[in-house]
Amino acid sequence: MKEAGLRGALLGLILLVVLLGAGGRTLWLWLDRPIERVSIGGDLDYVSATYLQRNLAPLVSGETWLSIDLDEVRDKARDIDWLSEVKVSREWPDALRFELFEQAPVAHWNDDKLLNTHGEPFSPGPVDDFGEPLPDLAGPKGSGPEVLAYLDSLLRRLKTLDLRVTQLRLEDRGAWRFQVNDSVWVILGRADLESRLARFTAAWQRQLGTQASQIRYIDLRYPNGVSVAWHGQTEIDATE
Repeated sequence: MKEAGLRGALLGLILLVVLLGAGGRTLWLWLDRPIERVSIGGDLDYVSATYLQRNLAPLVSGETWLSIDLDEVRDKARDIDWLSEVKVSREWPDALRFELFEQAPVAHWNDDKLLNTHGEPFSPGPVDDFGEPLPDLAGPKGSGPEVLAYLDSLLRRLKTLDLRVTQLRLEDRGAWRFQVNDSVWVILGRADLESRLARFTAAWQRQLGTQASQIRYIDLRYPNGVSVAWHGQTEIDATE
């Protein structure tokens, strides 16, 4: 009798597990419905919600609310131009919410990219209005952080001269040159950058600043003084 009771209890337990499993599957299927709505949040200063919705839609097309892999969707969404970070969450009963964080552009990079505040390049996508003019920077692959850091250094050094750095170039062999106020190019070269920049600052304050409109470029790659190329002249003047 005791054995029969044990078999009965075991059978009841098995039946309960089966019923719970069937019920759980039914509940899962009921909850795992197709995604019907996608909402977007975040401070968007550059790209439109329409552009983002158009790029996010393929990531959730054909997916269901519970089965979709949110980590995978987030990683794919971060590849969309202008997005630096993405958070994705489910909203009851059949929606997803994307919290989007834009890139912060600080410069043009190598003619077809932009740099963010970390010196990382990204595509401008559909955006061509950045609110204010951005400097044009260029350099070898992977040099974005270095070029951006040197731009900050130049801006601090030239602030007292009321000069704007509009272009900055790092050549493949490590030579630097920059342009001020959309007009005068300054050639620094590879070595003794600090002393050469100090020489430029002194020459600009002493004489060259008043003649800026006539200058094509200033070459600082000399032991002493600077060389100046003037508009309309083929000869280069040396200034101590």
